[in-house]
Amino acid sequence: MTSPFLTDFDLHLLAEGTHYRAWHKLGAHAWELRGTRGTHFAVWAPNAERVSVVGDWNGWKHDVHPMDCRPLAGVWEAFVPGVGPGALYKYALQSRVNGYRVEKADPYAFTGETRPKTASRVWDLSGYGWGDQEWMAGRAAAQAHGAPISIYEVHLGSWMRVPEEGNRWLTYREAAKRLVDYVRGLGYTHVEFLPLTEHPFDGSWGYQTVGYFAPTSRFGTPQQLMHLIDALHKNGIGVILDWVPSHFPTDEHGLAYFDGTHLYEHADPRQGLHQDWGSAIFNFGRREVTNFLIANALYWIETYHIDGLRVDAVASMLYLDYSRKPGEWISNKFGGRENIEAIEFLRRMNERIYAEHPDVLVIAEESTSWPQVSRPTYVGGLGFGMKWDLGWMHDSLDYLKHDPVHRKYHHNRLTFRMLYSFTENFVLPLSHDEVVHLKGSLLTKMPGDPWQKFANLRLLLGWMFAQPGKKLLFMGGDFGQWNEWNHDKSLDWHLLQHPPHRGVSLWVRDLNALYRSEAAFHELDFEPGGFEWVDCNDADQSAVSFFRVARNGERLLVVCNFTPVVRHGYRVGVPHGGRWRELVNSDAGVYGGSGMGNLGAVTTSWVHWHGRDRSLDLTLPPLGMIVLKGEDCG
Repeated sequence: MTSPFLTDFDLHLLAEGTHYRAWHKLGAHAWELRGTRGTHFAVWAPNAERVSVVGDWNGWKHDVHPMDCRPLAGVWEAFVPGVGPGALYKYALQSRVNGYRVEKADPYAFTGETRPKTASRVWDLSGYGWGDQEWMAGRAAAQAHGAPISIYEVHLGSWMRVPEEGNRWLTYREAAKRLVDYVRGLGYTHVEFLPLTEHPFDGSWGYQTVGYFAPTSRFGTPQQLMHLIDALHKNGIGVILDWVPSHFPTDEHGLAYFDGTHLYEHADPRQGLHQDWGSAIFNFGRREVTNFLIANALYWIETYHIDGLRVDAVASMLYLDYSRKPGEWISNKFGGRENIEAIEFLRRMNERIYAEHPDVLVIAEESTSWPQVSRPTYVGGLGFGMKWDLGWMHDSLDYLKHDPVHRKYHHNRLTFRMLYSFTENFVLPLSHDEVVHLKGSLLTKMPGDPWQKFANLRLLLGWMFAQPGKKLLFMGGDFGQWNEWNHDKSLDWHLLQHPPHRGVSLWVRDLNALYRSEAAFHELDFEPGGFEWVDCNDADQSAVSFFRVARNGERLLVVCNFTPVVRHGYRVGVPHGGRWRELVNSDAGVYGGSGMGNLGAVTTSWVHWHGRDRSLDLTLPPLGMIVLKGEDCG
């Protein structure tokens, strides 16, 4: 273990903003100094006049354990004998600027008290014996651009609860086996957790982070979170963490106004206050702040074996006028609306992460048309590995909410995506944001009677899996939950007793199996050669047909019918003759459909169609999708 005591070189790196393992030096570290066991504390507070460590061992008294200042970097440190793992503590600061006095939680604490309490806790992160060596060795292949990546998005506090014990949360350890069994059963490749960093307010879902280096104690200890991640890895499942470097809450014990100055955030509210969320915006122009965030990203990757970060609210970082009216923002030095410091931070962050861990995923939730988000920095990009395609999500849900009789007037909602689908490395998200705040569940967004709602939902899910791009589905959508997501209660697992909901679950299982087993469905997700329209213009019948193509040229034919009318004799041109086997059909009886289809296979005819010499005479199921694969080709 590296000594936590700060050297002059550490101080130089901290001041320079390049100490990318800052958590080894700052924060609280149990240590033995000249035969005496205790804890070394260190905190960055350059504008403080006095700082002391207060805790449950000294009665929270401000004058018992003062800290010494290392002025080169504005860091205060102290070694306190007799204090060890488990001890509760805060930093008592008095500002030299205005005499402001406050008790702050440790920005680098490894764990803390469970809300509403706010103290940090000394913790030793060593001692966990990881068993995921096989996963880590093969992670590069499992997360390559050509690999199948199907992500199950989870809010751990509401995924599953224990009703017989006061509706309490599952612990990290309890969640491990249940989540592994569920995710394996449905065939997902990854789990993405909504933020697991410590946060004071349950209703923020974790997005109002206070403890950037502390997994929330709601569900257990840091080692218990390691156990959960380890269990997923040992079963071949990657783990992505939702991460929030864009803003933080203004709770008194947190980062805001830390040493009597706006240390982590901008002082001017036109730059430092996020009006939508009432939170503080990081000052990305300050080296020590960007060091804190880059080190935090590396910390989760290295200490917890996280396989990827989904970076929240990137658009709010890129634009100085994000969600602001004229006069409520300050332009950059060139008079523009782009946040130059935030852009530089994101590029530095991605360069550093990928330089040291090229096998991880860094995914941007970026809601505008900012160019080259997932392109390398050396060609002018932001350097992310992937980007959420929120345009596809909005267009698809907007299209499907229309009664089928009107869908032909909105056909471009289906087809527009292919004009831009390879400009970024896209993830197709049906995320938590679409099933909260009175938006309704995915199932209730669908029009029609109950049968049509379930058919439309299966069609939406099939449409997502058939499109180029990686996949993400929020919990509950994979069995057709009726209720909107509620972070204070469990998913409605009892619905799986009913055939229509069980049918949606089986459909998702089979889509994942198809996506993973067929190279044409994932190998060229980010390349134009992986997709080819057959007919994108059949608006009158609200149908589309296209090929997904593997690197070796093998093709899968996808045909979707977005009306409840069975289309008999629907002809589709194909590139070669032979028998085309129906791999999946969303209208199959096992999924809750009507059983319309093509009796397992169709043979080509010498009928010229869609510019091809041979074609298939298909039956399109109502509100259904079929996928066919050519066999015995000639």
